[in-house]
Amino acid sequence: MHRRVFLLSAAGIALSACTNDAPKIPDSGPDRVARAVYRHDGPPEIVLFTMISNESGSGAHTSLLINASQRVIWDPAGSFRAEQIVERGDVVFGASPLLEDAYTRFHARKTYHVVVQRMPLSAAVAEELLQRALSLGNQKPGTCASSTSKLLNSVQGFPNVPQTMFPNKLMEAFGELPGVTTRRFYETDDPDRFKALAALVPTLETFE
Repeated sequence: MHRRVFLLSAAGIALSACTNDAPKIPDSGPDRVARAVYRHDGPPEIVLFTMISNESGSGAHTSLLINASQRVIWDPAGSFRAEQIVERGDVVFGASPLLEDAYTRFHARKTYHVVVQRMPLSAAVAEELLQRALSLGNQKPGTCASSTSKLLNSVQGFPNVPQTMFPNKLMEAFGELPGVTTRRFYETDDPDRFKALAALVPTLETFE
């Protein structure tokens, strides 16, 4: 994700996204996951995150926050990983507003910004998305947009979302859905996002 990639083929461009260069950390155990469950009192919703290169405008990563019976971040082939973060099968648990803010700030830096798109859902659709995300396990590098679009298309309510490997294409189609609000988040941190993560992690609850 840090390297500038000059590839002309569509397949090559797609594979340059969602490359997971995070430290290898084992899945959190079930007891720790249970302690990390966070229930948000806001309405059911999803939030599509798209990480965009400030230089080229290309999409680098796609992920999805889901607020249902618990609030999680589906982070396929993601790199928001540390010993203090509770994660299992590409689902990050304990997605409080504090963790959501840390997640966004981790990805936003001099070289990338984050497009944040919120969409209200019925409780039933949000819960179905949550349960499907929990069941999917770890995704392969380069499949963040394709696995997220597949997840969205597995439930009713997303007829105009294409099955795609391109984060920008998914972002643009999602933005056309009824009720979606869009904002862009910029920061000027060091291009190395893991320096930002090192500063953010101590502020997060550890659920030990």
